[in-house]
Amino acid sequence: MSDLTLYHAVPSRSSIVRWMLEEIGAPYEIELLVLTKGEHLTVEFKAINPMAKVPALRHGEAVVTEAAAICTYLADEFPDAGLNVPIGDPVRGAYLKWLFFGPSCIEPAMMDAAYPRKEEPHRGTLGYGGLERVMEVVAQGVATGPYLLGERFTAADVVVGSTLRFGIVFKLLPEVPEVMDYIERLQARPAMQRTLALDEELAAAQS
Repeated sequence: MSDLTLYHAVPSRSSIVRWMLEEIGAPYEIELLVLTKGEHLTVEFKAINPMAKVPALRHGEAVVTEAAAICTYLADEFPDAGLNVPIGDPVRGAYLKWLFFGPSCIEPAMMDAAYPRKEEPHRGTLGYGGLERVMEVVAQGVATGPYLLGERFTAADVVVGSTLRFGIVFKLLPEVPEVMDYIERLQARPAMQRTLALDEELAAAQS
């Protein structure tokens, strides 16, 4: 029995963590929740994640929620996979920036553009500024690639890359050439290909 259990649903943000687990290569188990049946709303699952959403990860006695936090945790817990940037490394600042940039800038900018407010919000109240600027920053970040930290693939690429790929697949983001090339490089990774195949099997079994 593995020490790692991912509380997972397809399709959902928990696929970000499944990709991370595939990159790490450690054995893990899936606790599948069918959202359409409300299995994430049970008292038992809310005891694991009071937000009643996936992903959630159990690692021994530890429970971690929020996709970026889980990916950061896994990168630190399994350093042999080479997906973290340890304290003391001067690149750690950029690494942390991108880990937080995904959920705090890319995703809200994308979703606000997809579901516009009735009244235009004051730009200063938005932590991300605007979608155009967010995409410019991402394009600059991946232009010299192949990854966000150059030749170094990290958990930040899992977090940011998953969000960008979601936005492109569902046509929520503009197809910026540098970003499209970056996503193509990520999709060539065996761990992402395994994740997509495994989740397709789960989705087919539920249909």
